[in-house]
Amino acid sequence: MTKTIFEKSINGMTGVSLSEEEITPDFLPRQFLRTDTPELPQVSEIEAMRHFKELSDKNFCVESGLYPLGSCTMKYNPKVNEYLASSEGFTNLHPMQCDDDAQGALELMYKLQEALKKITGMDAMTLHGSAGAHGELCGMMIVKHYFKVNNLPERKKVIIPDSAHGTNPASAGMCGFEVVKVNSNEKGQVDVEHLKALFDGNKGKIAAVMMTNPNTLGLFEEKISDIAAIAHENGALLYYDGANLNAIMGITTPRKMGFDIVHLNLHKTFATPHGGGGPGAGPVGVVESLKEFLPVPVIDFNGEKYIRKYDLKNTIGKIKEFQGNFGVLVKAYTYILMKGDALKQASQDAVLNANYLKEKLKKYYDLPYDCTCMHEFVLSGDRQKAKGVHTLEIAKRLMDYRFHPPTVYFPLIVSEAMMIEPTETESKDRLDDFAQAMIEIAQEVEQNPQNILSAPHNAPVKRVDETNAARHLDLKKEDKECTNTTLK
Repeated sequence: MTKTIFEKSINGMTGVSLSEEEITPDFLPRQFLRTDTPELPQVSEIEAMRHFKELSDKNFCVESGLYPLGSCTMKYNPKVNEYLASSEGFTNLHPMQCDDDAQGALELMYKLQEALKKITGMDAMTLHGSAGAHGELCGMMIVKHYFKVNNLPERKKVIIPDSAHGTNPASAGMCGFEVVKVNSNEKGQVDVEHLKALFDGNKGKIAAVMMTNPNTLGLFEEKISDIAAIAHENGALLYYDGANLNAIMGITTPRKMGFDIVHLNLHKTFATPHGGGGPGAGPVGVVESLKEFLPVPVIDFNGEKYIRKYDLKNTIGKIKEFQGNFGVLVKAYTYILMKGDALKQASQDAVLNANYLKEKLKKYYDLPYDCTCMHEFVLSGDRQKAKGVHTLEIAKRLMDYRFHPPTVYFPLIVSEAMMIEPTETESKDRLDDFAQAMIEIAQEVEQNPQNILSAPHNAPVKRVDETNAARHLDLKKEDKECTNTTLK
């Protein structure tokens, strides 16, 4: 068992050499001065370094192995992105410096906007969103303000597919909209007849249809042109959740599909760090009729220099201080420049990889929608569930093979769902390794299910009672040694 850093602590041991000169913190108010010794481990420098190295080794990341987290697009983040984002001219630039002193940064953001406009087909773009959900919130704020300005306050409903990302209804709800669910058909796509019925039953009340294409099953919406026509004929806007843009870059655009607003996840599609390695970025693009509703400032070029523009007639105001997560924008722009026209190839490879894995695995797991997928696909563990092994157990067993589990139990319309997205950055050999692990687990369900039910066996944290931990959460420090903090 690996010792904690507190268990390695030796009284009097230190890893630093400080000056013997006494420091008198007279500049601090007395009530803020410590009166007792801090409860910190006392270790040498090398033990401190070993501690952090051990923690790093326990962490799983895309550099550790395949990360097939469906819908999250966990692709490799090229290190050149990090190198350029750490350039001194960017890191030393204060966001409140005047435009004349920030021309390089403003130029980069302007050109990133232009690139994203071309990729999406939109007419105007804001870079303010700090994550996908934040971009969604911005988009729905634009929808709400659009109908307010046009004196249509009765449009208070948003139609969302039953397979949608959970952030979609959350973003709509936060803006005061009532969410109306549209069903999927037997192909896993939006049921167009049900959509028509929803519009007919809510005349003049629907503000927008909010969806992604390909959808969360990894399937392209074949009737997207019909869906767009139905929405627009009824005076509603069509909103594009850009989480799955990685499947269509350079092949088609949300604009060609008929969408009016789109948010993008730069931390997914454009290879910037994701999740705890973030922060993210969620730019929002709109068609010409909505450009005056964007948050301010927008980055513009007046023919002589790049400027931050605030005079938008119907702006929703600010959604974030300054210019969003600037470092992420630098990384995304670096990725776009590095790939160039090969962005299309990235999407084609992502689609190829997903279909390759799907075909290798569908013999061993149920495939609810057995057709050509896009960048991801969804398996069902119902066959394994009948043997007493749930999808959660399969995910935990996969960890023993040094693969991150796929997204599980989503989308909700698939029982025992396993949502797999290999991305374009994985080689055929690595895909074969992952497929072999999944096949061996399926065979193990038949031969030795108990070994799966007790997994993971090799992970730093073994099997835990998750239900009990969630119901009886206790994060309080148990004693002054900080050695017994537990989940009861």
